[in-house]
Amino acid sequence: GSALISSALWRVVVRPLEQSRDDLNVRYEAALADALTDPLTGLGNHRAFQEELDRQIGAAQRYETPLSLVVLDVDEFKAVNDRHGHAEGDRTLAFFGRLLANMVRGPDRAFRIGGDEFAILLAHTEAEGARTMARRLLANALQPVLRLEDQPKSGGISFSAGVSSLPEPATTRAQLYAQADAALYQAKRAGRTEVAIFDPRSTSEEAVAEGSAGEVAGVIAQRLLSPVYQPIIDLAGARQIGMEGLIRPMAPAPFANPSTLFAAARAGGHVLELDLACVDLIVSGARAIDPDQFLAINLSPASLQVPGFTAAALLAILARHAFPPERLVLELTEREEIDDLAAVRQRLEACREAGIRLAADDVGAGNSGLRLLSELQFDFIKVDLSLVQRSPTSAASSAVIESVVALASRTGALVVGEGVEETAHLAKLGALGVTAAQGYLLGRPEPLAPLAPRAALGVDASEPPRAAVGAVGAAVGAEVASPMSNWRHSIGLPAA
Repeated sequence: GSALISSALWRVVVRPLEQSRDDLNVRYEAALADALTDPLTGLGNHRAFQEELDRQIGAAQRYETPLSLVVLDVDEFKAVNDRHGHAEGDRTLAFFGRLLANMVRGPDRAFRIGGDEFAILLAHTEAEGARTMARRLLANALQPVLRLEDQPKSGGISFSAGVSSLPEPATTRAQLYAQADAALYQAKRAGRTEVAIFDPRSTSEEAVAEGSAGEVAGVIAQRLLSPVYQPIIDLAGARQIGMEGLIRPMAPAPFANPSTLFAAARAGGHVLELDLACVDLIVSGARAIDPDQFLAINLSPASLQVPGFTAAALLAILARHAFPPERLVLELTEREEIDDLAAVRQRLEACREAGIRLAADDVGAGNSGLRLLSELQFDFIKVDLSLVQRSPTSAASSAVIESVVALASRTGALVVGEGVEETAHLAKLGALGVTAAQGYLLGRPEPLAPLAPRAALGVDASEPPRAAVGAVGAAVGAEVASPMSNWRHSIGLPAA
């Protein structure tokens, strides 16, 4: 009898979940190249650069081999746009991207990381070798010998570049990028059309302050952090159901943005301390949030692997601010490698037992989220903006989102689409069955002042919710799957 029951449970419950995850993996692989490629140049994009930088630094440290980073800007690119128009500017960037792809060695990787900004990672290469390669690229860019498609009318392209290397002079990820960036500006100050290697004797210490563990500790001690909040909107009801709390460094903190702050914290071993300080500030500032709404906060997997992390520490923060654990959602991403999954699972289970909810964040961002989805149970699945923003035009990205929705329907999770910036994104999410969304179209991260979701959707506030959603496409107003109603009830929200 028990064997028959077990067999039936496997057929009805376990096997469908495995099939959903397998389907998600297949579709995800099909969309991965699209999500990590810059469409104009064919090079890796900024997200691909960040992931490859982490991977190559890990390999260089593991095998004790050198790694060099070159960052470069096209000189006077704004003048090209102003003089010849944006179409010619795009042609210039496309040509330079193809030239770069043709000149890097097989093991090396090139990326377009911004408008006219590029980066090259050179494995097993010291700084002088990287400088030689960059100068060879500069010579070919100034007087192209390769006849490529979309060659610009202006002919040659000038650029300035900066170089740094591991394990010397940089010793950490944060230092490697900051030093290469500082060397780039040194090359620009020298008159452009130059490649400079980072030299600590001629470069200000402020340029590499982002790698300082002492600076991170100072930011935490002085509370040089400001909480901001972004609304999360239920698409079926066009109403706000929660907020994501985020942190911004404040002056005089020496960090320009949260990314550099957390990179320095990881390098200096202050991740857990910084995470708990952020949770404390965000929860403290969230008292004005409607008591029926949840609060989502990012937590680094690195913090969960530190022996000092406990669910009790989180609960003490919540108790201090009289914030119910049931309203807190911890967002986890797999952008960082998880070495001790068993410890992470155990600590997350302790949080869940206390009533805290869990969210898989950035699902679909490069290599993020798939392992977590297969190993842990989540109450939320947050689809990364790279998939959301490509979904109206990319069948592969839409297929991945469909698979995420199918998986969520079997586990009872709520799916949130991130990075919604256009009505086309919103309409596509609704058509794919996504339950909720956040993004600049619905509300930017701001000091606590919850936005009215219907006003954010660009319709008259007097319209009923269903009609408001209809303003951006009838598909968005589709009823959500019944497991989501159970989730709403669990946090005290009425069913859609």
